[in-house]
Amino acid sequence: MIHLLLIIIYLAFISLGLPDALLGAAWPQMYLDLNTSVSYAGIIFMIISAGTVVSSLLSDRLTYRFGTGKLTAISVGITAIALFGFSISDSFLMLCLWAIPYGLGAGCVDASLNNYVALHYAGSHMSWLHCMWGLGATIGPYIMGYVLSGGRHWSMGYRFIALFQLVLTFFLFLSLPLWKPRKAEGSTTAAKPLSLQKVLGIPGVKEVMVTFFCYCALEQTTGLWASSYLVLHKGIDADTAAFFASMFYIGITAGRAVNGFLTLKLNDTQLIRLGQSIILTGIIAMVLPFGNTIALVGFVLIGLGCAPIYPCVIHSTPSNFGADKSQAVIGVQMASAYIGNIVMPPLFGFIADYISITLLPWYLLIILFFMYVMHKKCCLNANKSPKSGC
Repeated sequence: MIHLLLIIIYLAFISLGLPDALLGAAWPQMYLDLNTSVSYAGIIFMIISAGTVVSSLLSDRLTYRFGTGKLTAISVGITAIALFGFSISDSFLMLCLWAIPYGLGAGCVDASLNNYVALHYAGSHMSWLHCMWGLGATIGPYIMGYVLSGGRHWSMGYRFIALFQLVLTFFLFLSLPLWKPRKAEGSTTAAKPLSLQKVLGIPGVKEVMVTFFCYCALEQTTGLWASSYLVLHKGIDADTAAFFASMFYIGITAGRAVNGFLTLKLNDTQLIRLGQSIILTGIIAMVLPFGNTIALVGFVLIGLGCAPIYPCVIHSTPSNFGADKSQAVIGVQMASAYIGNIVMPPLFGFIADYISITLLPWYLLIILFFMYVMHKKCCLNANKSPKSGC
């Protein structure tokens, strides 16, 4: 029965990734059909991200009320309904309205499910599960591309993903007896949800929030601006640049698959340090005057370096802060991560526009530096155990 639940959780992580890159894949056709500006995709993205911030902050309270299994099922169901809403939208305003439940559903399931896995499964599963997220993020645009290349409307792509989410919701509700109740999730006392003020008062929480902010800022900024940097600064043709930009995400997905095996030998903090070192190597490769090939390899290395950081920070949360506090801490970590997604990639866009896109490696280096310093301070300040490896 435990293995059956694990299979369902793996499917849930795939479902988390499926919608993430869908808007970007469909938008070139969507904005024409809706007679709106190409730049308006950023508004929808910000609404979704704002919803994920709110629901992440509420995840601790909602998990206490409903339990992880029921909250995951409800959240996936809400996301499925929102995706169907996207498929029937005939105006930009309707997309904005459906983006609200889209973000609210995604944030809750992300925070609650990550905490459950951190409490009940080994670090290897955390890495492989996030590898499944990468698989979902890869499959989503493929499905949309298949729909569009077949001459069908973009709405069909959203309906296919919504149908998958609805089927998964059905199985999640069937699986509810398999989920451990909240009181059994690592705590021996009937604890209650923590207020945001109390969570922020826990030693090390502010530092881990900045760590997550920096990680997601680095990942999203690299993914968004890699192609532009290669084309505008290195003079690489657009097709080659796009290929290596996609290799960045493939590097994350493949790296997490490998990371699952490395967790058998290394602890979370060692893997985070290894990932940061690989990212640093990739950034250095971007600026070395050894030709375009080394710069291209640099982006792949950054992807590989990103691979262990997200799952290992999540997995170390119960041992660093206590199982009774981990849901609340993971909720604020996720919220901080989404804020990083919203703020930092557009900020570099202004830098590239008004100063120079050649500053991308230095921008990433500054983010990496703060990530390293804040994670180190988190390890020093958090309630540590031998298992944390800090």
